[in-house]
Amino acid sequence: MDKYLIINADDFGMCHAHNLATFDLFKKGGITSATIMAPCSWAYEAVKFAKENPEFAIGVHWTLTSEWGTYRWGPLARNNTDSLRDEEGFLWKESDQVEENADSEEIEAEVVAQIEHLKNLGLDPSHVDNHMGSIYGIETGRLELLNIAIDVAGRYGFPFRFPGKILDMMESATESQMNLVKLDRETIEMVAKKFTEFAERRGVAMPDYLMSSEWDGPQGDNYENYKEYMYEYYRAMKPGVSETFIHPALESEELKGICGSWRRRVWEHRLHAEPETRQHIEACGIKLINYRDLKKMRFN
Repeated sequence: MDKYLIINADDFGMCHAHNLATFDLFKKGGITSATIMAPCSWAYEAVKFAKENPEFAIGVHWTLTSEWGTYRWGPLARNNTDSLRDEEGFLWKESDQVEENADSEEIEAEVVAQIEHLKNLGLDPSHVDNHMGSIYGIETGRLELLNIAIDVAGRYGFPFRFPGKILDMMESATESQMNLVKLDRETIEMVAKKFTEFAERRGVAMPDYLMSSEWDGPQGDNYENYKEYMYEYYRAMKPGVSETFIHPALESEELKGICGSWRRRVWEHRLHAEPETRQHIEACGIKLINYRDLKKMRFN
């Protein structure tokens, strides 16, 4: 079986620094897809780019959390959003807070509102995924949220980011990658069977594997270590369709004012902007695809 890889730029539209980096990586072939954070201030600029470059696969980054200390945002739904908000009126900071507090109907209305908002601005979404995994239900076992995600994706005919081969992924997952799946094995087996079958019935294309890079270790010390780590990361990729997600941004005072982890985001842009990285991926026998390609592979 061949190896296929989707490289998705998350957090498109979060700020100008993210937008500039994402524009650059699309043009250089360093990413194959991206997803826009509809509630954020720079989403309009991201949609404008998508309209001007319809060849790129750009979707919706369902956003139910607002994690930064001084840069916050709220829901887009016009009514009935109280359960989605923290005491300051913004979206909850953490995924477990979403699961513990948010009403299912309000979550569904919000993710639909985010799709419709971006469509009204002119986006033709290629797929949907989720900021911080807040709609997976894996923090507290509230799995009906994942059911909502797949159902809404199916209504719109969108692919959705969720690993179809969860059990296979577990065999070689590192400890931090396993944080994506915070359930016992019996529950994971049930989730894998139930949701992959449901996605197939709803016509929702999903990747086989979700690859999440780590930052704990020497790869977080400097750029060269990070580059070496990522090259090995791609060498170890399994056959099938994998997605890896990055958060590319350009160094700026704006970015530094938003997040303390800004260097990681700058490194992610730098690495995937280098032609050498694309050459390395191809030398590993990996074929780059986007989410529109994935939908054709699964259902055409």
